[in-house]
Amino acid sequence: MTTPRVLLVSNRSPVTVRVENGHVQVDRSTGGLATGLAGPHERSGGLWIGWTGLPADVEDQHRDALTDRLAALNVVPVPISADEVERYYEGVCNGILWPLFHYFVGQLPLQLQNFAVYEEVNRRFADAVAAHHRPGDLVWVHDYQLMLVPALLRERIPEARIGFFLHIPFPSSEIFRTLPFREVLLKGLLGADLIGFHTAAYMRHFSSSVLRVLGTSTEVDRLPWEGRPVWLGVFPMGVDAAGFTRLAQDGDVAAQVAKLRASSDDQQLMVGIDRLDYTKGIPRRLLAFERLLQDHPELRERVRLIQLSVPSRTNVEAYQDFREQMDALIGRIHGSFATPSWTPIHYMFRGISESEVVALYRAADAMIVTPIRDGMNLVAKEFIAARPDEDGVLVLSEFAGAANELAEAIHVNPYDTEGLAAAYYRALTMSPRERRLRMRALRRRVAVYDVHRWARTFLDQLEHVPPPVESARFSASAAVTAAARRLREADHLALLLDYDGTLVPLAETPDLAIPDEAILSLLRRLATRRGTDVHVVSGRPRDTLDRWLGDLPISLHTEHGAWSRARGATEWSPLQVPEGRWWQAVLSILEDFSARTPGSLVEEKTVSLAWHYRMAEPEYGLSQANELKLHLSTLLSNEPVEILLGDHVIEVRPHGLHKGRIVPSILSALPAGTLVAAFGDDRTDEDLFAALPPGALAIHVGPGHSATTIRLPDVQAVRAFLRSLLDPA
Repeated sequence: MTTPRVLLVSNRSPVTVRVENGHVQVDRSTGGLATGLAGPHERSGGLWIGWTGLPADVEDQHRDALTDRLAALNVVPVPISADEVERYYEGVCNGILWPLFHYFVGQLPLQLQNFAVYEEVNRRFADAVAAHHRPGDLVWVHDYQLMLVPALLRERIPEARIGFFLHIPFPSSEIFRTLPFREVLLKGLLGADLIGFHTAAYMRHFSSSVLRVLGTSTEVDRLPWEGRPVWLGVFPMGVDAAGFTRLAQDGDVAAQVAKLRASSDDQQLMVGIDRLDYTKGIPRRLLAFERLLQDHPELRERVRLIQLSVPSRTNVEAYQDFREQMDALIGRIHGSFATPSWTPIHYMFRGISESEVVALYRAADAMIVTPIRDGMNLVAKEFIAARPDEDGVLVLSEFAGAANELAEAIHVNPYDTEGLAAAYYRALTMSPRERRLRMRALRRRVAVYDVHRWARTFLDQLEHVPPPVESARFSASAAVTAAARRLREADHLALLLDYDGTLVPLAETPDLAIPDEAILSLLRRLATRRGTDVHVVSGRPRDTLDRWLGDLPISLHTEHGAWSRARGATEWSPLQVPEGRWWQAVLSILEDFSARTPGSLVEEKTVSLAWHYRMAEPEYGLSQANELKLHLSTLLSNEPVEILLGDHVIEVRPHGLHKGRIVPSILSALPAGTLVAAFGDDRTDEDLFAALPPGALAIHVGPGHSATTIRLPDVQAVRAFLRSLLDPA
């Protein structure tokens, strides 16, 4: 079986590019993502699409040399100018999305600007992918810098197989919904076939946000979007465990460990390694270390904290302030506890080599990983992989994604300074036997679920995602144009039009879906078009439709065909339906659910009852709807009724009462050879479509499931289609 080619898309390409003395230097990068995806990148003969890290004007100066070297590495550069780096990368990505996704709402600027630049850069990435995409390729987009790329690429290549992985937390819906551009981001992600998260909590937060912002609910591990399923999955990222174990056993690393130990004079070593970032919890870590020395004076001059902080986003003001806070705190602790022969904290603000990092891992008695919020935190897993001696204790924040997997670590709340200090003491005084038991279990897990398994699992699932059903995609413009031409050219035309969700947008409550002047004018013009009959077929009560549309020269059919009034008539004709013995019992139940579900309401029609919950709190409303559905199914199992599930509505109606029942009476009044076209957006309209005569045209509106072959995306597309019958372009 042929391995599909993989197109990897990330903000930064897997190379480090620099210009020295006028010459371009290109080196492969190291790190979790570059290491984990190197295999799929090379084995599949794929491409890696990303920014080189150089401003676009510098890239242009060295275009020829850079192009050749990147092509040899199967890397496609995406240019980003210095101004875009400032506004897209530092302004939106690191100034807005990063703090908000990590729950640091207080770090947001007063004005959330430059999103248009974020959109433009994302379009550039999508264009680059589309330019290199071949049929059968797998596209894997990475992280919060490129959240719009999946939908942009779906527009360009509808049949593409697209995956997206978020490497940071997805926040709770209450936090996410503070973004002004929340809908755009969610719709961008939903262009993917498969969206991956580190933890089940992040996936749950995403589903909640989609429900609250877009009104679409998740069914376990998928949600419907624009006529196709979007699959969701939990894929906790690992590290190159075997590689770290090999490096930890290297002779040079062993020598560095011995040197560290010798310089510590038998002091116990606590180690923290982080990017200098306010999400990493370093100040609270230092405060807890200060508390440890206060509570346990016997540890003074017997323990030392080595804190490595790798410079990060040094141009961002919040990070500059954070560094000053760090320096002041360390100075205070040294002033309180340092002696001529002992400095409690060895602080390094710089990058060091991978072998030096692994030496610190090997030398640590306790590894302190205490972020306030972190998507995964691979440092914790690297430390475990670098301990083939099966020694050392991991102190791990419960707010790091890794905490979900690493149960044998000492879990801490980084906000609890006293509890954190107690965890330090426990780690430093833990018996050798317990240390080894814990580390042995941790190493087994990290070795099995490494970065290579993470990449392989995601790509395997993406490759086997079922392709969308052809009829579930919105119709191409050529098919829509051909359908409109066929209707225009018919000698006699009958239009059967649903109302809510087809002619007018769905409203929060039924009474708010009042027809605007534009649709009234359009219906009037259609009704006076030569050889055209217009029928509005709705589930609404007859008095509502009569009040809104009664003055138009059209036929009205209400309550799913229970009542009809022909064009020009003044009286309504009822459809014979069974007597409703179930009515009062169902009404009582619906009113009870409405009373305990704020924002919901009961709609009484002449032959059916409906419970609407569009204005209810989304998750609670959905939960109540599921409970109501089960309750009604049991109560009405022997009654001649059916329970109809619509868009935020549950309706109980007599069995056999549906829109399809009116088709024979409509057809009987039409001239022979009349072309019939029906439009609708939900389950009730499928009955209408199924009853149409051979040769008729059925047009589904919106993303829901339908057996129709022609699909339009929304109300505006329906109106444009109907206008084209009057004024063809």
